[in-house]
Amino acid sequence: MTVQPLAIPEVKLITPKKFGDNRGFFAETYSHKTLKEAGIDCTFVQDNHSLSATPGTVRGLHYQVAPHAQCKLIRVLKGSILDVAVDIRRGSPTFGKFVTAVLSGENFQMMYVPTGFAHGFATLEPNTEVAYKVSAYYAPASERGIRWNDPAIGVPWNIPENEATLSAKDKVAPTLKEAAELF
Repeated sequence: MTVQPLAIPEVKLITPKKFGDNRGFFAETYSHKTLKEAGIDCTFVQDNHSLSATPGTVRGLHYQVAPHAQCKLIRVLKGSILDVAVDIRRGSPTFGKFVTAVLSGENFQMMYVPTGFAHGFATLEPNTEVAYKVSAYYAPASERGIRWNDPAIGVPWNIPENEATLSAKDKVAPTLKEAAELF
């Protein structure tokens, strides 16, 4: 498993090793020990799995505030996504900046998103399945969001606003400037 920092070094791109033969392949997709040795010391308590039927489905930008703040480990089982992490740590030199990675069932890469970041993704293919681990249980009272297309952040989603498929709450999420609770 290789772990490499992205442009915001706390966010990591992880590539598991695949071992294949005539039967298919085997891969270790999670090892607490290996990730800890790479500087990722996060204990995961819940796994989530989503299916997005249409390309252009946007989920995010989401985060949970204390005491239920989450770090996440995201991977794509089928299809592909543009995965996005936005630094929402006030006082951070990269506050309001973002990193992206294309994750797919084919490239087999994962993204680690630490606490203090809003996370979201846009599907690039039909019937995309995403699985991710989180370090705190889902807590509706701690759930927050930032508008996916906040111009002050400027994520290049490459999806026309009128073609994005969003949840009702993602449509009305505040901008980063309007968000009351950050880190």
